[in-house]
Amino acid sequence: MVPRYSRPQMAALWTAEARYSIWFEIEAHATEALAALGVVPQAAADALWRWWATKPRIDVAAIDAIEAVTKHDVIAFLTWVAEQVGEEARFMHQGMTSSDVLDTCLAVQLARAADLLIADVDGLLAALEARAREHKHTPTIGRSHGIHAEPVTFGLKLAGFHAEFQRASARLVAARAEIATCAISGAVGTFANVDPRVEAHVAAKLGLTVEPVSTQVIPRDRHAMFFATLGVVASSLERLAVEVRHLQRTEVLEAEEYFSPGQKGSSAMPHKRNPVLTENLTGLARMVRGYVTPALENVALWHERDISHSSVERYIAPDACITLDFALARATGVVEKLVVYPERMRRNLDRMGGLVHSQRVLLALTQAGLSREESYALVQRNAMKVWESDGALSLLALLQADPQVSAALSPAELEALFDLDYHFKHVDTVFARVFGAA
Repeated sequence: MVPRYSRPQMAALWTAEARYSIWFEIEAHATEALAALGVVPQAAADALWRWWATKPRIDVAAIDAIEAVTKHDVIAFLTWVAEQVGEEARFMHQGMTSSDVLDTCLAVQLARAADLLIADVDGLLAALEARAREHKHTPTIGRSHGIHAEPVTFGLKLAGFHAEFQRASARLVAARAEIATCAISGAVGTFANVDPRVEAHVAAKLGLTVEPVSTQVIPRDRHAMFFATLGVVASSLERLAVEVRHLQRTEVLEAEEYFSPGQKGSSAMPHKRNPVLTENLTGLARMVRGYVTPALENVALWHERDISHSSVERYIAPDACITLDFALARATGVVEKLVVYPERMRRNLDRMGGLVHSQRVLLALTQAGLSREESYALVQRNAMKVWESDGALSLLALLQADPQVSAALSPAELEALFDLDYHFKHVDTVFARVFGAA
């Protein structure tokens, strides 16, 4: 975890104190259930909760010192708790194995992290909708292969991103549901020494569902799906970031990141205003995606359990969640403050002499009786002259002067084919699909 790219609420989920707090809750809830079943004295559960009610400080350094001797983190934690609680603590961890604590804790952390990420996406969706509605009818050029294609509106561009992040939200909700499972099933998942009702109790207390078959660990296909989902969301963020970066290029400059008073773009060149936030988002997206492959490789563990997944998850779980949380918040700020230049959009739209209307002419010629092949050749012949003039020539004027074209379409009919508003007649339909009926 890099502090520069982290936010407090998400980072707090992954501290040692937070982890040990969840471990305690798992152990205390399990002891509570065991007491209800008559396996351990009720006094044992009461003693744990009575100590916890004092809001004790978790002494991470003391636990670490014990682990330096035991070489086992869960045993070190249990030893430290026993030192605080006293004799009754001996009834903790009855019939349980370390993975019952570790995997259930990770499920809690990932579920809580997912809640924050879902809220982050909601914030980004709100920003995208507001800006999409603001620029619903702002004409701009659509590009394919980076080349002028046909007119769109800037609002439609943003609506497309909104639809994508709606899917991101749904994927995160599904990933949260899949990861939020509890395993309190004992050494190889047979419940030989711990009643399944203990697992059900702990799951209910922590807002989890029970894992149907946990061997000794929760199956890692769940985690693979979770981190793969984070990778997909990160890729969507990168697509948004790359769009802004391209629009901010000097030759385009249709939109740019907000440049605050006192901000500097370059140590050498005072004129620079660089898309540093969206470049950063591209880099962060690469990192989140980088955690997906290790998560996929964690699925294939030996038999009922090995710990080859453990070291991996100590890296990827906090880092992926913290990084994506930061990236989503950064993207929201970029969208909210994005500076949009409608006049520049219109100039860019018009700079190629009307080439963006070529398809309408092609279709009109076929409707007038020419073959598609002949229609295409006639339009392309004139369009290439405009292209090679870098927009200095007018496609409309060339077509009106072309005897083969004018034989099929009158000057007035040709002029009507260059109506910009024609391309926007279904904007309301698309907006209704994305945002719902007005």
